[in-house]
Amino acid sequence: MISTTLSNSGTMDVLYRDARRATWIGFSLNALLGAVKLGGGMVAGSVALISDAINSIGDVFTSIVVLFALRIAERPPDSEHPYGHTKAEAIAASNVALLIIVSALLVGREAILRIADQHAIPPAWTLWIAGGNVVIKELLYRYKIRIGKRTHSSALIANAWDHRSDALCAAAVLVGLSTVRVGGARFAWADDVAALIVATAIIAAGVALFRNSAEELMDTQAEPALVEQVRVAAIAVAGVEDVEKLHIRKSGLEYLADIHIEVAPSMTVLDGHRIGHDVQARLMEHFTQLRSVLVHLEPHGAPWRRQADKRTPEAQNPAPQLPSALDSPPAAGRAPQSSR
Repeated sequence: MISTTLSNSGTMDVLYRDARRATWIGFSLNALLGAVKLGGGMVAGSVALISDAINSIGDVFTSIVVLFALRIAERPPDSEHPYGHTKAEAIAASNVALLIIVSALLVGREAILRIADQHAIPPAWTLWIAGGNVVIKELLYRYKIRIGKRTHSSALIANAWDHRSDALCAAAVLVGLSTVRVGGARFAWADDVAALIVATAIIAAGVALFRNSAEELMDTQAEPALVEQVRVAAIAVAGVEDVEKLHIRKSGLEYLADIHIEVAPSMTVLDGHRIGHDVQARLMEHFTQLRSVLVHLEPHGAPWRRQADKRTPEAQNPAPQLPSALDSPPAAGRAPQSSR
């Protein structure tokens, strides 16, 4: 096998820098929004506005965790972590997801307990807070989703979708506050209903974030489009007859690839080794986020390999055979009957 490690450090430094900058911007705006909404909600007595403020404050802690994870993920491999530290991003994302879900459950519980209580009609300026929140959160989503897709940062993409969820929640708060303002005290329940909608959306975002981070921790195969692009690039290398296997797993902002290429059976070890290095160089040049490429050589058209590939899972893992009645030993205390 032939292996290589990341040689695109300059490109990755830029991607990590962009991811950190986007996270810092989100941190600053969420801190400002959280303070404004919390103060406004407490003065106006709006549960929906307070719950939305808690959501923004939670996003502040999310940004802190993402920044910490990005810093750890940038560390180079060492003797204890030969594959690097890039999994730190997915670990952070999974823990943040659980925090988001718990906070949403607490917000929903508070809204249910207060739904039958009498509420004061919120002042008109609360509508401006809710409306401004919708605009800012949507702009944050569009900015972070663009950076997240470019850097392939699962934490940043999840954070972006959290902003989109926040924008929808803020819209629900705006509708709830407007309903109370227009309809009067008899529609005071709309504020609590809006809070429940906020809590539900936050839970959904948390579950999606946890699922995505868990899939990355379990080394799920990369998206089909990327796998196919890598396969085509490898086959284009002179001397490569075909690609037998290709496994690509995401780790933070980077990817690790294991590829089995087929070469002519009569090829010398030296020539096969050279082709393996050519495949590595081609993939590392075309896909800058590949940190490691492991190449294994296979003889093209080998009959034993073709037969192995055709084996079914049942053939590879045969079901255990249950003993038949003829194989069963006689019951204790009974003598076997002889045939006549």
